[in-house]
Amino acid sequence: MGYGMSRLEDEYCEPEGQDSDGSSSVNDEFSNLHNDIFHMTRMRSGLSESIYKSVGTNRGIISMTKLLSGREVACSGKGMFSSGDRAFVLGRYVPMNGPELLDRMDSRAYVSQFSADGTLFVAGFQGSHIRIYDVDRGWIVHKDIHARSLRWTISDVSLSPDQRYLVYSSLAPIIHIVNVGNAARQSYANVTDVHDGLDFSQHEDVQYSFGIFSVKFSSDGRELVAGSNDESIYVYDLNANKLTLRLPAHTSDVNTVAFADESGHIIYSGSDDTLCKVWDRRCLSSGQAAGVLTGHLHGVTHIDSRGDGRSFISNGKDQAIKLWDIRKMMSNADSCADEAPTWDYRYSRYPQKHKQLKHPHDQSLATYRGHSVLRTLIRCYFSPAYSTGQKYIYTGSYDSIVYIYDVVSGSQVAKLKGHQMAIRDLSWHPYEPTLVSSSWDGRVAKWTGVRDEETSDVD
Repeated sequence: MGYGMSRLEDEYCEPEGQDSDGSSSVNDEFSNLHNDIFHMTRMRSGLSESIYKSVGTNRGIISMTKLLSGREVACSGKGMFSSGDRAFVLGRYVPMNGPELLDRMDSRAYVSQFSADGTLFVAGFQGSHIRIYDVDRGWIVHKDIHARSLRWTISDVSLSPDQRYLVYSSLAPIIHIVNVGNAARQSYANVTDVHDGLDFSQHEDVQYSFGIFSVKFSSDGRELVAGSNDESIYVYDLNANKLTLRLPAHTSDVNTVAFADESGHIIYSGSDDTLCKVWDRRCLSSGQAAGVLTGHLHGVTHIDSRGDGRSFISNGKDQAIKLWDIRKMMSNADSCADEAPTWDYRYSRYPQKHKQLKHPHDQSLATYRGHSVLRTLIRCYFSPAYSTGQKYIYTGSYDSIVYIYDVVSGSQVAKLKGHQMAIRDLSWHPYEPTLVSSSWDGRVAKWTGVRDEETSDVD
C-alpha cells in the first residue's frame, strides 16, 4: 500500500464515530440528519457493494486480507480499488503520529498550505518570511522569500495552479506576486527577485487604505479573489493586470473568500458581520449576493469549499464549525441573533455558558464543536477527496491542538498535541496520510498516518 504504513490490522471494525476519549459512539445531534452531502460522503469514503458481496463480509468487521485479495481477483471489475474503496482504506490512517519538527522560526506562523499536487509546502511567518519546502526532497527549503512592504504579518498566501507564482498579502491594499519557479533559493524583495505589487485600491469607490485578510488563485490561474477589512470582495485579472471587480459585500471585515468550484463563477465569503454569502459573478448587475446563510453568532474566520459548487464549511468566533448547503440560502437574512452575547475574541475566552446558544434562524446542516477560536482567524478544511473521500473536517485551535472531526457523525476523531501556542493554519497532504501544522510558537510540524495505538500525542 505504501505511504509509510508500518502495518495493516487483519480485522478492522468500522466505527460510526469516535469521541475524544476514544470510545465509539454517535453524536445525537447528527443521528437523524438526512442530506445528500452526508450520503455522498458515506459513498465516497466507504466500500463498494461489489466488495461486500465478493468477500462475503458484513458491514461491522472488515478483513483487510480479504479486501486485498478481492482487489487481486478484480472484484471491483477493474482489477483495482474504486475511489471509495481506496478512500476507505487510506481514510483509516488518520495523521495522528507525531509531531515531527520540520522547521522553527523566531516569529509566529500564520499560513501553511500544501500545493495541489503535494510536492511543495508553503509557510508564512509574521517576521516577513515565507518558506517553500520541497516535500519530495526531504523538506529542504526550495525558496526563502523575504516579503516586501509587510504590514503587521503575512495574512495569506496562495500558489498558482502551475506552481510558478506565489502571491502574498498583509494588512495593506497591495498584494505581491513572486516567480517561485526560478532556481534562486533566496528571494529578497526587489533585490534578488522582483516582487510585483498588485494595487487593489485602484478603484473609484475606494476612499481609504485597507488590509487584505484572504487571497486565492482561480483554478485557471488567471484571477485572484480577495477579502478585505473595508467590507469588500475584490477580483484582480492577472492577464490584464488590473482590478476588475469590487463588491461592497458585507457590513464588517471580510475575513475569508473562496471559489466554490473550478468554474470560478461562484464565490463564497465570510465576515465579522456573522454572515456567509454566495456570489454569482454571472449576475452581479444589482450588486447583490445570490444568497445569504445565517447560523454563526459571531464573526466567520475561514471558509473551505467542498469543490462541488454547493457546499462548504466555515469556522466561527462562536467556537463552531458549520457545514452549509447553498440550496438552503435565503435572499436576505438578519445578521445576528438577538441572543448573541457581546464579546470580543481578541481579549477574553468565550464564555462557557454561551457555547450552546443557537441562532434562531440557523440554516447550517451541522455544527462541530470542541476547538477554540481566539485572537486570530483560525482556519478549517475538508480532508482530501483522494485519500479520505472528504469524510473528515480538521481545524487549528487557539489551545494549540489540532482537532479532526467526522463529517457525518460529528464526533471528534482525534486531538493532536505537540504545539505550545495557537495553531492558525494547517494542511493535509492531497494524496498521503500526512498533516502539517504551523503555530504561533514558530514551529512547523508533521503528523503521519501510521497506526499506533500507543501514540502519546493523541487523546
